[in-house]
Amino acid sequence: MDDQVKDRDQTEEEKNQDLSEETSAEEAEETEIEDSDSPAKWYVVHTYSGHENKVATALKQRIESEHLEEKIIDVLVPTQEKIEIRGGKKETVKEKIFPGYILVKMVLDDEAWLAVRTTQGVTAFIGMGGKPTPISNKEVKSIVSYMSQGGQPTYKQVYSEGDTVKITDGPFTEFIGKVESVDKERGKVRVLVSIFGRETPVELDFLQVAKL
Repeated sequence: MDDQVKDRDQTEEEKNQDLSEETSAEEAEETEIEDSDSPAKWYVVHTYSGHENKVATALKQRIESEHLEEKIIDVLVPTQEKIEIRGGKKETVKEKIFPGYILVKMVLDDEAWLAVRTTQGVTAFIGMGGKPTPISNKEVKSIVSYMSQGGQPTYKQVYSEGDTVKITDGPFTEFIGKVESVDKERGKVRVLVSIFGRETPVELDFLQVAKL
């Protein structure tokens, strides 16, 4: 009973974590890229890896509390939907496109720079010669387009060519084989298994194998 409660609590915690980290495709589509009347530019800000969403949330709160809305216009954590295998099940998650980085649209003056740079989790601005260097609107458009592109999400990289796996489901259960190829779009692996002394390729779903 205690194990069931523990598992349920862990599941809820994982769900809450996923929800807190999500940057939706709708948000990407609403991202303000160009404004001819504004001197604001997009900058790349380096953060501690895994802290991107916390930094973005903290920075947005700071913008509001310090009334910096006219200087720091937007904060974006580039993500894309992926399918991940968790506990033998498929789950849709948000995968960061640039782990350890966020994008900030801002007017670069001393006050705005200080607000971003001293936000907990921020390590540096990215730029030439030690100075923050803006990226082009074309680059930002490409990133936002990549975030919000339609179609079914692909799988996160689960297996690689040459991995040794154990088949856990189907007629070849308990067989050991090596991954010959991976199809992330379909969530399939082609595994070479030894049958009657000969290597035979078998196509399996990601859920039908486990890495050894």
